[in-house]
Amino acid sequence: MTEGSDTGAPHEPAGGRWYDHEAGPLVRPYAVTGGRTRPGHGGPRFDLIALVSLDPGAPGVDDALLGPEHRALLELCRTETQSVAELAAGADLPVGVVRVLLGDLVEAARVTVSRPVPPARLPDERILREVIEGLRAL
Repeated sequence: MTEGSDTGAPHEPAGGRWYDHEAGPLVRPYAVTGGRTRPGHGGPRFDLIALVSLDPGAPGVDDALLGPEHRALLELCRTETQSVAELAAGADLPVGVVRVLLGDLVEAARVTVSRPVPPARLPDERILREVIEGLRAL
């Protein structure tokens, strides 16, 4: 075996998770969510375009009480509002896992979830152009 060759042994990448090149992540998604497949009951729906941001009125909760995946999602939200899909990609987690973890963060009042305005509710472009023309005429 040459130096630097891949032995298939687990190693720790910069992200801090243990991997085995052949098996993939050693912690499976169901372990991350405690076997849950859905966010808490009564919470918001987390479709892919739902926007997640830190709750500015969140109480001073110690992040050490949260799991590493929860903290990773919070860190991704610190810089800007992110969609559920962006969070899943940024945290390198399946969307289903991110939805469950976001449910935990919503219940802990750490993040807020909003939805972008649906295209059907956006004002008609023709009306906006008429308003602009009317303002220019003043």
